[in-house]
Amino acid sequence: MKLRIKGNSLRLRVSPSEVARLLEMGRIEETIHLSPDQNARLTYALEHASQAPSMSVRYIPQQITVVVSSSAARHWADGQDVGIYGEVPTAGGTLELAIEKDFACLDKGTPENSDTFPNPSQGAVC
Repeated sequence: MKLRIKGNSLRLRVSPSEVARLLEMGRIEETIHLSPDQNARLTYALEHASQAPSMSVRYIPQQITVVVSSSAARHWADGQDVGIYGEVPTAGGTLELAIEKDFACLDKGTPENSDTFPNPSQGAVC
């Protein structure tokens, strides 16, 4: 899972194997270690829950979790939609959220594109 933070937006890009794990286990997560200090880390996670609202964010120190409803996660995983998008209010305004399928890059070779969704633009002429 890839995390992108830009301004007041947060985007998670998820591979096919991670989508499968999310549906099976209910949660996927990654941790980035920021220095030799054991406490200098950030865990970011995606989970689904049957009673969850459309999208929400749960924050505790060193951990960000994006939560979506189970039905939205299944619909997205099984369908052609690129992502699930939403907004949540924060003390600093609105936080934009995106959970997207991680597509193969058109300018990368096979090793870099392993475990990605087929790019819908593959074979398109510019």
